[in-house]
Formats: sequence, C-alpha cells, structure tokens
Amino acid sequence: MASELCKTISVARLEKHKNLFLNYRNLHHFPLELLKDEGLQYLERLYMKRNSLTTLPENLAQKLPNLVELYLHSNNIVVIPEEVGDLKELQTLDISTNRLLTLPERLHLCLSLQYLTVDRNQLWCVPRQLCQLPSLNELSMAGNRLAFLPLDLGRSRELQYVYVDNNIHLKGLPSYLYNKVIGCNGCGAPIQVFETKLLSFSSGQLSVFLPAEVKAIGIEKDHVLPLQELAMRSLYHTYHMFLKDLNFLSPISLPRSLLELLHCPLGHCHRCSEPMFTIVYPKLFPLRETPMAGLHQGRTAVSFVAYCCSTQCLKTFDLLG
Repeated sequence: MASELCKTISVARLEKHKNLFLNYRNLHHFPLELLKDEGLQYLERLYMKRNSLTTLPENLAQKLPNLVELYLHSNNIVVIPEEVGDLKELQTLDISTNRLLTLPERLHLCLSLQYLTVDRNQLWCVPRQLCQLPSLNELSMAGNRLAFLPLDLGRSRELQYVYVDNNIHLKGLPSYLYNKVIGCNGCGAPIQVFETKLLSFSSGQLSVFLPAEVKAIGIEKDHVLPLQELAMRSLYHTYHMFLKDLNFLSPISLPRSLLELLHCPLGHCHRCSEPMFTIVYPKLFPLRETPMAGLHQGRTAVSFVAYCCSTQCLKTFDLLG
C-alpha cells in the first residue's frame, strides 16, 4: 500500500497533475511524499476523504501553494494548524465529519475561500475572524455543538447560504442572516443553567446565549456606556481615521487582548455599523413571528438577534424595516 501511494504521488509530481485522489487509503498521517522537496506546486485539487488523519502539516501551504479545493471529509482530524490561512488560492474546504473543537483564527486569511463545510464535528464556537472572509459564499456548520454564532456572521454581502441545522443548543441567529438562505432545523433545545457559563439574554419566554467574548449586556434603560467600551471605540476610530494601520502598535502600548479587539471587534452594530468591543444591546425577533416562519415550521425556539451598540439603536432597530 505504501509503495502504491508513493508511486501515485510520484506520477502526479512528474506529470504535474492538477487533481490527486487519495480517498479510502487508510492513511493515519499526511503522506510525506506530498511534502517532499518542493511539494506539488501544480496541484489544485486534493481529495483525502475517509482516511484516519488526525492533523495537517504546518507547511501545507508552502508545499501545495496552488490548492483550490481540499476535501478532508470523514477523518479523525482534531486540529487544523493556523498556517492553513496561507492557502491564498483555496476556494473550497470540506472538513466535515471530523473531531474539531474549533477552527483556526487565521482561516480568515484564505481570501479566495468561497465554500466552507465543517458539518458533524464537535465545534462549540467559531472564531469571530471568520466573518472577515471576503469571498465566502456558503458556510455549513450543521451537526455541531454551537450555542452561539459570531455577532457579524452574515454581515458580508458575499455570504448567502448558512446552514446550522442540528446544533441543538443554538437559539440565536444574528439578524444579518435574516435575508440569507439559512438552515436551522433541529436547533433550539433548552440548556440547563449549570451546563454553561455563557451570558444569556431573555425576552418573554425566549432566551439566547451570547458569544463568550461578550462581557456585558446593555439594556434600554442604560444611557451611559462603560468607560472601557468608550475608550476602545475612541481608540478604534482614532487609529482607523488618521493612521489606518494598527500594526505599528506594540503589546507594550496595549495589552495583547485589546490589540486583538482593535483588529477584530466583537461585532458591528446591526443598526449603524458602530464597532462593539465589550458590551452589546441585544434585541430578539422570534422566527415564528417573521415572514420566514412558513419556511421554518416548528422552529419556535429560534430567534433572530439584533446586536446594537447603544440604547438609541436598540430602540430604532427594525428587522423588517
């Protein structure tokens, strides 16, 4: 089997194949032959479905720089290295039916990525940086353990299809997704309080969990923002307006966590697009009370959530407006 695999890869290298099929090979490790010397510079599509891989090499982008499609369905992959973000030509990534707990933050650097499928893993969260993917058109995360979604998911006009079916504890969909094609079958099961440490927001009989990074929940009676939030918004606007580059800032001038927030805020107000860093003002719109109810029969526990930056935006936001 090993000699046959080496022969297949060697032929692909010599003949400059664009497609390589390594499905059903019982591979436990990424083949070293693929990473040998300069790798396969001409390869565009790599199929490695239904093997037993547990991870990917950190130098994958260096050895296979022109990958356009990568199929890793049905392996045992536990972690994807951050270096996957260096695959600048990648358009399709299928890592469904693996054992991932989260996705690499640097995945958002795959600027050509259009189709991302991570169904049937063990994801409990997805990095908010994912919302910065400029070309992403379809995102499928069905059958995971998600209890919340990033505030900005759906803000990009390119993203048109989002599938989160069978994330049984997921109750809130960012309001940006209202005009998208969404799948949310099997979502909205109740969670006992002791099962999670996430902040939650309730309105009537409905309740949703907020992303773990959210530090506080604002209400309509609040008229003054917390000092830290005011400071972060001021810093953000100052640097973006006058300097347009945050890379010059060092960890000495600001803590690393605050630097990361300046680079990628928690989200942007669903009413006015103001960046938000520590506090959000949520507003629930039960799916069953929207015109989309007919398309999602029985999803009574799922709501669209508008994340606003202030009491003024909270009062004036209208999902149907």
